[in-house]
Amino acid sequence: MEKIKGLIVAPFTAFGKDLEINLSPISDYAKMLKKNGLKGVFINGSSGEGYMLNVDERKKLAEEWMKFADEDFKVIVHVGSTTLKDAVELAKHAQEIKAFGTGAMAPPFPKIGRIQELFDYCKAIADAAPEIPFYYYHIPVFNGAYLPMLDFLKKVNGEIPNFAGIKYTYENLYEFNQCSLYENGKFQMLHGQDETLLAGLALSDVKGGISGTANYTGKGLIEVLNYWENKDLNQARAAQNYNQAVINVIVKYGGNIVGGKRIMKLMGLDLGKNRIPFKNLTDAEEAQLKKDLEEIDFFNHCNEL
Repeated sequence: MEKIKGLIVAPFTAFGKDLEINLSPISDYAKMLKKNGLKGVFINGSSGEGYMLNVDERKKLAEEWMKFADEDFKVIVHVGSTTLKDAVELAKHAQEIKAFGTGAMAPPFPKIGRIQELFDYCKAIADAAPEIPFYYYHIPVFNGAYLPMLDFLKKVNGEIPNFAGIKYTYENLYEFNQCSLYENGKFQMLHGQDETLLAGLALSDVKGGISGTANYTGKGLIEVLNYWENKDLNQARAAQNYNQAVINVIVKYGGNIVGGKRIMKLMGLDLGKNRIPFKNLTDAEEAQLKKDLEEIDFFNHCNEL
């Protein structure tokens, strides 16, 4: 299967004043991501509030993003759901609209606690869209699925033909590397923790990643990749440290899903508020967020619209 090179973005979902999905910003959104060197989108995941969207909304978003897909800009559709029937329906739809691939995290409820349970869940989804790659989205802090990923790869090997790899959003770089080495790199490990991208490059020769903060700091994260490729470790560290400085700001404002989405508004791309139960920033908090970003000269480093 084709290996992903470069950074894929986990985009936010735009909502109108009534908190209904708003498709109109997606055209400008896609143009911005392409302009800044990003290689595609992983839609309807955690950054996109995917579990707070119904099936029809998720299909509409996928169809709209597919209007901007091309050879250099992939659309991967997160189809995970607490209802397996919905996940299967969304996977079939992703294949029908010719998305590059599908992905799914373990559902937050019921909690998956065994490799066999995770295998059964992923196989049902992957089998529903057998013509396109399937990626497991490992983000245990969201769903409590703290399962050994190397054992999971051993379980899926040869049993899920279109299993392509793992979007790995977790701190265990030892495990990440062991998974990268399994079967001579048969499965692609997509780096998903932005604050440790450089460490992943050094340890595992990362070729691709899926990033939330790349919505607004994509240029800087691509600098990490480029400086590393050019063997300029000092500049790579500086670029990585700057990304961490931005993360240090957003964690004070609800993290990437809330604070990051409001950063997009400050950059000039208003994607609306977050759905309940997320706590949206007040106007005063937004003003302070802007000041904090100005203190680290963010608006001269962020993505260009």
